[in-house]
Amino acid sequence: MSNICVFCGSSSGGHDAYRDAAAAVGSAIAAAGHRLIYGGGHVGLMGVVADAVMHGGGAVTGVMTEQLVASEVAHDGLTTLEVTADMHSRKARMAELSDGVVVLPGGFGTIDETFEMLTWNQLGLVAAPVVFLDVRDYYRSLFEFIEHSLAAGFLTDAHLGLVQRATDPADAVRIAGGPPPVFSRKWID
Repeated sequence: MSNICVFCGSSSGGHDAYRDAAAAVGSAIAAAGHRLIYGGGHVGLMGVVADAVMHGGGAVTGVMTEQLVASEVAHDGLTTLEVTADMHSRKARMAELSDGVVVLPGGFGTIDETFEMLTWNQLGLVAAPVVFLDVRDYYRSLFEFIEHSLAAGFLTDAHLGLVQRATDPADAVRIAGGPPPVFSRKWID
């Protein structure tokens, strides 16, 4: 059993495919016998993925800040809800608990959490596969940026191995539950 972290939107987005993908990821996590680690919300894609894991009989650990709990967005039906003082502590705790990461569509928070995890992988602080579930080409432009960063000399081919991409929810969960990425020194000069 692995602890699979899911970073995703606290909104549902503008297309049913995003909600469907979140539900499929949750179902795949439960079917594989993994535990979900996520931001602890009942709203948006966060709530969809958590509900799907629990509906499938799986365990769910939410990690949420005191401020967000006070805003009444915490999911009240989780296996475990951990409350942290701030966002920095929240992200660190989620990383500590996670063996791998699936990234669903989301906004600033999703990208912030994901790129912090990628940076920590790059620095050797964690070793966790990170896979983007690219629903409806949501992350196409992001992958173009990553390729541009490689071409411009800011990433190496080894760093590209830290960023994986899937279009099937079950494949994304399988990759996230797989072996950690190989560490390669960050500095390329």
